[in-house]
Amino acid sequence: EIIGRTEAWCDIMSLGPPDGQFLTAFQTALRKLAERSKTAEKPIVVRILFGNIAGMPVNCNSVIKALTKDLPKDAQLQLWVGAWRKGFSWNHAKLIAVDGVFLHTGGHNLWDAHYLSSNPVHDLSFELEGKVARDGHRFANQQWEFIKSKQSTCMGCVVDTMPDYLPTVLRTRVTVSEWPKDANPTFPPQFSRTYVNSTPHQTRLADKSSNVPLISIGRQGTMVFKSRPSDDAILAMINSSQKIIRFVLQDLGPVCLPGTKKGLPGLVWPKEYLAAIGKAIYERGVDIEMVLSNPNSIPGGLKGTEANYGNGWDCVDVAAEIIKTIQKQHSDIDDARLRAMIADNLRICFIRHDKSSAYEDGKTIGLHSKHFIVDDRCCYIGSQNLYMCDLAEWGIVVDSEEEVKKIMNDYFVPMWKNSYTGEDVDVEKVMDGLNVDRNGEQTMFSNLQSADAAMMPHGTGAEYYVIEEDEGEETEKTDPSAAAKVAEETDSATPDSDKSTTARDSPTQVSNSSTAGTSTGSEPPAVRGSPLARDDKNVEQDSASEDRVTEVTPPLRTAPSEGTSNSLWDDIAAMVPFAAPVLPITSKQASDAEEMPPKDETAVVLYEPKETAPPKEGAAPEEALVPKAAASGPALATEDSALPKEAALPEETVTPKKEQSPPLMIAETEHNGNDTKNSMPFDCCGMFLASE
Repeated sequence: EIIGRTEAWCDIMSLGPPDGQFLTAFQTALRKLAERSKTAEKPIVVRILFGNIAGMPVNCNSVIKALTKDLPKDAQLQLWVGAWRKGFSWNHAKLIAVDGVFLHTGGHNLWDAHYLSSNPVHDLSFELEGKVARDGHRFANQQWEFIKSKQSTCMGCVVDTMPDYLPTVLRTRVTVSEWPKDANPTFPPQFSRTYVNSTPHQTRLADKSSNVPLISIGRQGTMVFKSRPSDDAILAMINSSQKIIRFVLQDLGPVCLPGTKKGLPGLVWPKEYLAAIGKAIYERGVDIEMVLSNPNSIPGGLKGTEANYGNGWDCVDVAAEIIKTIQKQHSDIDDARLRAMIADNLRICFIRHDKSSAYEDGKTIGLHSKHFIVDDRCCYIGSQNLYMCDLAEWGIVVDSEEEVKKIMNDYFVPMWKNSYTGEDVDVEKVMDGLNVDRNGEQTMFSNLQSADAAMMPHGTGAEYYVIEEDEGEETEKTDPSAAAKVAEETDSATPDSDKSTTARDSPTQVSNSSTAGTSTGSEPPAVRGSPLARDDKNVEQDSASEDRVTEVTPPLRTAPSEGTSNSLWDDIAAMVPFAAPVLPITSKQASDAEEMPPKDETAVVLYEPKETAPPKEGAAPEEALVPKAAASGPALATEDSALPKEAALPEETVTPKKEQSPPLMIAETEHNGNDTKNSMPFDCCGMFLASE
């Protein structure tokens, strides 16, 4: 429904392509736009971006074919579908932004079996109206620019001509396809405010009487070397707490090795978030209420290899990891006080329906939300998990006590009432678990950093993905002739002058109407995408320079000692998935490298091997204004409240800032909205923080 409102420009971002009812809804919306475009003064632009999950690159040609199969050829509609990956980082943001006015964001993917079938997973997204939508467009701009810059290189052109069976070892892969193929350029233009200024929707921004303060936050993963502004913003929110923090999360720990109390190799717990929570409990007496997914919950009759919500930890594990940070920060604390804190301040539970953690068929209830509330006056809704990962994320902070309480009463309160029983955390078990090391083993080549990297399948049709044959290497393949065969069968306007990668939005109107329940009938569907295969100009590439600098985030891969032989090095690399030999970069190599990171004494820079030849024998390897919450999942027993649609709110603005992070650029924008009764919830976020 939101896509169908587009008069000039629509940006869509998600982890993977839509399937089932979501795909049908997308097709219906695009047909509507195609008809509208016939009388439009200029073409309607639609840009759709997905993540190229390692080993499962998106087939952009197949996606385009599915989306446009019934579109008229004379439409003034320009459509691009793209996907990217850099190392183990890819798009994970979920948003729909239309004409710089309408925005939908949150945690929902676009996958039918996960949300619209049996045993649906719970999730949370909301809709906003106002200039905050421009933040979503600009967030997409940076990812599209990355795709263009990588595919336009000499290396990108070379890889694009390689036959399908020829693998490469490059760490970056970008893919893009356009429609109509012969009429559009390879890459889409960049969003500019001037392109949408003449659309009728802009008049909705004039009324500022019911604005709500919003902050859009995000990060671009390894697209940038060090800056992770949304991480800093979330830490600042936790550190600002004085009374209570309420969390609704999929999990806090990394993917657990089945049958153990250890994370998968290389995966660790988020020590900074845990330490901030522990500090809040110990120093300020803050209460913690946390709802988590039941471990290994599987929706829609899928297999465990296709979908899995909850990383495998129980609530005792999570509580113990939080308490361990208190011990570390305050070594003189006695056990009696720790026990009191666990009993009095730390309340953690699995999600339940009427105190039951399972559906009628015995399958446990899954949770995918990324939501927390600080002191009942400020909250986050977006795509960013708090367990360790370095994906591109985006979300919105609502900074209004009045509106946050509406969201809380509509979503958190009924969920907590149905879920919390007090049985999930036993004080003595937590104390007994304080000496357990739950981090994954730090191997020489450990490089997985998130559950998303380890749990790649999504339980949908494979027609939109290419499964790379050898997942032990980062093999990247393209075949133009194969792309043409698939097709037979199945920019750039200047960005806004007020463009900002960090934004504090002035007061915005909020009308909150959170409902938990699956979308049925004519209701707008919650979103989840099927795996999409890749084709066309889908290119896997990296820097064309022989000596390449790679940005690496924890857990870090370490280089071998000087005495390590090449044969041992190669043997280990062959045994460890996604392994690549690494060595500290030399000053000469740094001067020759194409992507040199900014000078930073704390930065770790690793040098990757040449892409054209293996190391020689004996040589060392080289190297809102209307937020409308959309909570999916079965309705909770007490969830029946309807909330007012408008509220005048204060203009207080506070931008969280971490001491070590780069200064945040702030742009004043206003969010405004009027009629929202026909608006539908979507999953996207407001604005992102960056410092480059």
